[in-house]
Amino acid sequence: MRAIEDIAGASVDALGEDRYIAVGGQRIRVNVRRGSGVPLVLCNGIGASLEVLDPLVEQLDPDCTVVRFDVPGTGGSPTSVAPYGFPYLAWMLGQVLSKLGMSVVDVLGLSWGGALAQQFAFQNPRQCRRLVLVATGTGALMVPGRPQVLAKMLTPRRFSDPEYAASIAAELYGGTVRTRSNDVARLFVRQLHAGSEIGYLHQLLAGAVWTSLFGLPALQQRTLIVAGTDDPIIPVANAHIMKRLLRRSRLHLHTGGHIDLLHNAAELAPVIEKFLREPGERP
Repeated sequence: MRAIEDIAGASVDALGEDRYIAVGGQRIRVNVRRGSGVPLVLCNGIGASLEVLDPLVEQLDPDCTVVRFDVPGTGGSPTSVAPYGFPYLAWMLGQVLSKLGMSVVDVLGLSWGGALAQQFAFQNPRQCRRLVLVATGTGALMVPGRPQVLAKMLTPRRFSDPEYAASIAAELYGGTVRTRSNDVARLFVRQLHAGSEIGYLHQLLAGAVWTSLFGLPALQQRTLIVAGTDDPIIPVANAHIMKRLLRRSRLHLHTGGHIDLLHNAAELAPVIEKFLREPGERP
């Protein structure tokens, strides 16, 4: 009944099992690490394949169910024929989770993936229990990073060229990366599938025409906002704005930068797990 195909040669390990799920004519690469409790769905940053999230998954409780996926044109998911927006991606994610038999989930969004997480919560209020928004903002209407920093994000080269990734890491990501830029190159080496330039363009276009600024007060989910005070891409002012707009939210600030969730996962994973385990809504 489920349109699921195991990837040839895929292996099951502590980080989960890869498979493809067909949704609306699109094949989506999904990784599921089976455990117990409410599943945690991870929405990745722009251009990044699901392997880039390995450092976070490795720090999460191994008994926690974790779902990761590649959006169309990124990682192992084929490029879509036409551009798409976040409403389509949120619908697609809902279909993927339904085919996996997951009726209630928690959703974590990192950077660009934070926009997808917000849109998913808008469209699927009963399926989304709690939100974790990391290094993200309200989309097209937000406090922008410096132009010279944002210009470096117009190409996915940093995911396919480790030397280039190391050379721009400190300026682009800030935080702990400033003193350990070579670690970023090693992080992105995990990316087994570079995706396509057209797929990256589709992601850029989706972000350019979307905003949650006027809709956030309507969100009912309990939300944890995680932000670094040294984030060149998403200035920390955006986290404070979201905290004001989200009625059931709390803000966790740290001294790191844009990708400390991955680069410093040992510090931030426990903060996220504590929030998700707090008593409250029942699944």
